[in-house]
Amino acid sequence: MKNIFICFIVLWSGELLSQNKQVLYGLEEVPQNLLLNPGSKVPQKSHFGIPFLSQIHINGGASGISMYDIFQESSTDINSRIRDKIFEMNDKDFFTINQQLAIIDFGWLANSEIYFSGGMYQELDFISYFPRDFAILAWEGNQNYLDYEFDLGEVSTAGELLTVFHFGANKKVNDNLILGVRAKVYSSLIQFQSINNTGTFTTRESTNGINIYEHELRNIDMSVQTSGYASLRDAGGSSEVINEILGRSFFGGNLGLGFDFGATYDIGKYWTVSGSVLDLGMVFHTNGVENYESKGDHTINGIELIFPSIEDGESAIPYFSNVVEEFENQVGVDTLQTQYTQLRPVKLNAAVEYRLGSGRGGACDCYNMSGAVETNQAVGLQVFSVLRPKGPQLAGTLFYYRRVWDFLSAKATYTVDTYSASNLGLGMVADLGKFNFYLTADNLLRYGNIAKAKSVSLQLGFNIKINQE
Repeated sequence: MKNIFICFIVLWSGELLSQNKQVLYGLEEVPQNLLLNPGSKVPQKSHFGIPFLSQIHINGGASGISMYDIFQESSTDINSRIRDKIFEMNDKDFFTINQQLAIIDFGWLANSEIYFSGGMYQELDFISYFPRDFAILAWEGNQNYLDYEFDLGEVSTAGELLTVFHFGANKKVNDNLILGVRAKVYSSLIQFQSINNTGTFTTRESTNGINIYEHELRNIDMSVQTSGYASLRDAGGSSEVINEILGRSFFGGNLGLGFDFGATYDIGKYWTVSGSVLDLGMVFHTNGVENYESKGDHTINGIELIFPSIEDGESAIPYFSNVVEEFENQVGVDTLQTQYTQLRPVKLNAAVEYRLGSGRGGACDCYNMSGAVETNQAVGLQVFSVLRPKGPQLAGTLFYYRRVWDFLSAKATYTVDTYSASNLGLGMVADLGKFNFYLTADNLLRYGNIAKAKSVSLQLGFNIKINQE
């Protein structure tokens, strides 16, 4: 069991990446900023993403542990370090991964002065909370924890792989206000979740004299819901699995519907506020559903050995089978095909920006005296939140933006989130003719020793962008 926990920590520690996209948010030179705020400013006349290259994004994180915590050079042995981290973490600590790959992305400004955009992207999203009591039970055993109620309800995890088809509209209502909306159709390839579990496991001295100890399971109500897993498990081979997944990618999976909303408002010439709500929707899992459920109470008193005389041909008492049968009668594991609805993790973005420095081109816009002045520098504050099973995950970011040259812009960020309070990020956008390229990364202070990072993020993309005259 200890080897299992070492492998678990290796997989989910410092190699993981952070959840928020705060470096990219607000960079209007990047067409994909529309995916973070459908109501953002759009300077271009049209854009076309290079297929499979217009947005490559991977991030995730481990809120309570890094690889360095376990595998650093130290006089303390590795088992002690793992034990210390198990007791240091709590059931609100989590491990998460989010990955996106844009397959198709495009947009154009129509005669109605509405900027339409659409496309398709693939997304992987996973989160697992740290089941502290279960980890202590697995690592330490129950010998020193008599009468302690181990909370099995701390088990909480969810994951999904899906494709998203989206189409949105962005409209400049007046000199100060821009509004945007986007509709999304989700096609789920595979999904699982085990949330809202309850139950306790307790070991105490036996009261019936059969054995020294008895083990109680109380108020057990635990479930795992899966969609798309059973058919892949029963597939004949790897080629059949690939064909099944590709078939689900294009409206062949369990479908859902969602919406994004966004707005940008200029307050006078130098202040701007913006915000967005993303993935306000759900997926309806009706096909390929297989759920596992355990409910009930049970006390395990061990096995009372009986030694009766056995006649020729008479079998011995099936002790183990009796224990298993008793457990299944009292608690058991039922396999169901009940349909279920899964809410998408809703994301919130908000920002306030103050522009400073000289105006772009070196002169003010005398024909737009009531609107905002575009300058070559800006500072501001961004807030990000994503709704998760045990509450929202929050991040706050201070940023500094600068247009270095006409073709190059940069954005530096300092983020405080559930991973750390020392996250420095940097984003760069280059427009070389009609070719647009962007690259962003965070937790730059940890790149000297990536094992110390609880979170890192990387995003890049290539687009063809046609600016307005």
